[in-house]
Amino acid sequence: MRVLAAMSGGVDSAVAAARAAEAGHDVTGVHLALSRNPASYRTGARGCCTIEDSNDARRAADVIGIPFYVWDLSDRFHDDVVEDFMDEYAAGRTPNPCLRCNEKIKFAAVLDRALALGFDAVATGHYARLRTGDDGLVEMHRAVDHGKDQSYVLGVLTQDQLRHALFPLGDSTKPAVRAEAERRGLLVADKPDSHDICFVADGDNAGWLREKLGDRAPNHGGQIRDEATGEVLGTHEGTYGFTIGQRKGLRIGRPAPDGRPRFVLDIEPVSGTVTVGPRERLRVERIDAFRPRWCGTVPDRLEGTVQLRAHGAEHRAVVHVAGDDVRIELLDPAEGIAPGQAAVVYDGTRVVGSATITAAHRVATDGATDGPTDGPTDEAAAGATDGVTAR
Repeated sequence: MRVLAAMSGGVDSAVAAARAAEAGHDVTGVHLALSRNPASYRTGARGCCTIEDSNDARRAADVIGIPFYVWDLSDRFHDDVVEDFMDEYAAGRTPNPCLRCNEKIKFAAVLDRALALGFDAVATGHYARLRTGDDGLVEMHRAVDHGKDQSYVLGVLTQDQLRHALFPLGDSTKPAVRAEAERRGLLVADKPDSHDICFVADGDNAGWLREKLGDRAPNHGGQIRDEATGEVLGTHEGTYGFTIGQRKGLRIGRPAPDGRPRFVLDIEPVSGTVTVGPRERLRVERIDAFRPRWCGTVPDRLEGTVQLRAHGAEHRAVVHVAGDDVRIELLDPAEGIAPGQAAVVYDGTRVVGSATITAAHRVATDGATDGPTDGPTDEAAAGATDGVTAR
């Protein structure tokens, strides 16, 4: 089988390419140049879009003994991932750019080009497992190493994409992968994992958004108010610097009367108001979502689990599907859920699909369901995004 191995320059993708070659596949390595100016993206261990990473990938391909190319996808990445990131914040939502990169770049632009060039599959260093079910469909399951499992950011993949995907690391732990890289003579064996968002140079999301949004930002300041009393507790420099559930960095002038910490409950970019309150007001028991992407058969109703953050816990849930609308009843309430985040649905270890959260309905203090936390659809900006890029 002809396999295109996406090589980021990290240890995971290098070992994945080596395993694919050792399995007898005809492997070609490719590094994706995603930055229009690589020097402006992160350097060292914290990114995956640098010249250093490209050189590391090339050296790994030489050791493995496979052809190697660099594909310039910087324009596509900017339009589909970076601009989407800014647009989502400007609309009051909290996106996950790693998930969007997998959907739009690695398993759309790259896979489409690979198939057009006669390749049969794309291999990556993601930690997830593939198997064929009794119905003949390709199933994606959580990785053996739950601490490294990346099925959440792959939950956007369709059945056709899964049929042309290889995840050689799904049955391995991270320490085993590093030890194997060292045995193979790969110089990236001890290279640290990349964290955060590759196109935010210093990890300061709010500062990056402040600079890049410019006039697209709906506000550059506003009030911080207490939910219960309506009292103005402080001011801020832009709602894009906050995310629902945030506790640190609020710069509130005085503590709450009961002495308990406050958390961000709501963000209103049009008025520039950030509303804060006690932690129990973050508890969510129902989620509305849309734009689902199913990995296989579309369910009508499913009792399973959902994961709401890249490194978050699973929550028992009942999922109802009606066309493009998804309603999720959480049997285990969650906290700090923001519109724009992905809700990835699981049946045991199997990934069923993913949908984008539009509203999170909080548990009211009297036990009834409170009104939804949902982002404005016209103009806004909000919080922070977590993610780890497969290397």
